[in-house]
Amino acid sequence: MSGSPGLDTAIQQFLEHLKYEKQLSPHTLNNYQRDLCRLEKYCQDKGTDLSQLQQHHLRQCLTQMHRQGLKPRSIQRWLSALRSFFRFCLQHHYVNLNPCTGLQAPKADKPLPKALDVDQAIQFVEIKGEGFLALRDRACLELFYSCGLRLSELVSLNWSDIDLTQGEVRVTGKGNKTRELPIGKPARQALQQWRQHQQLSQQPIIAVFTNKKGGRLHPRSIQMRFDKLSVSQGVDQPVHPHMLRHSFASHMLESSGDLRAVQELLGHANLTTTQVYTHLDFQHLANVYDQAHPRAKQRHQDDED
Repeated sequence: MSGSPGLDTAIQQFLEHLKYEKQLSPHTLNNYQRDLCRLEKYCQDKGTDLSQLQQHHLRQCLTQMHRQGLKPRSIQRWLSALRSFFRFCLQHHYVNLNPCTGLQAPKADKPLPKALDVDQAIQFVEIKGEGFLALRDRACLELFYSCGLRLSELVSLNWSDIDLTQGEVRVTGKGNKTRELPIGKPARQALQQWRQHQQLSQQPIIAVFTNKKGGRLHPRSIQMRFDKLSVSQGVDQPVHPHMLRHSFASHMLESSGDLRAVQELLGHANLTTTQVYTHLDFQHLANVYDQAHPRAKQRHQDDED
């Protein structure tokens, strides 16, 4: 449209608007500038100016970035920057229409949850010793891995929720939904030893996991213990509470292949939430294949040639 500034001028005005009126951080401003420079370079290559930009230009630029290997999150950020820029241009009557309307960036893949392999998980939960911390840590980790609990579920457990004779625990999860879970033998034994140690105080104990003063253990305290145990147990990566839940889920799925059962054990409302572990299971199978199948080495050699 007539009277519209050049693209470089409009970008400079927009960045000044973000800096002085929106007071964005230098880091955010740099991101905006980098994304808009990408648009400016594309327009220079195509001989297109601000007043001539249409949706098909941006779609072509988006496709070009995708082919160049830019990650979906980077493309999403680029498109978000453009939306803000063209809203600014509309408000100042630099353009008649927003060419971003209707454009969608490719969806970013959700990162797969990290999980320990079976040997690492067993190495991590097998705490040695008979003192207060050793007994509590062993009971805590064994129960985590045995039942695939969330951290919030574990810290809220009371002894009234646990039946050591039957080997069962009643868990209150998200939305106050309860589920009954079996407790494996090592976890039952660890809980029994921890319970006996607690009873030495001769005080009524309600919470399963307590500090030395008898108060309910705080989630942050457990996270800090995980940090220390990751080192002392010789695991070659930091382990956080949710990693044991992921490990439980992936190991159960590897052994059983029963997605519905794993969904029930984890307390997921939707099966789609549980399906992320099928990707972990596939990764495990792919690794086994690459190590064991006689054609796998040939496949990798062909890739390198």
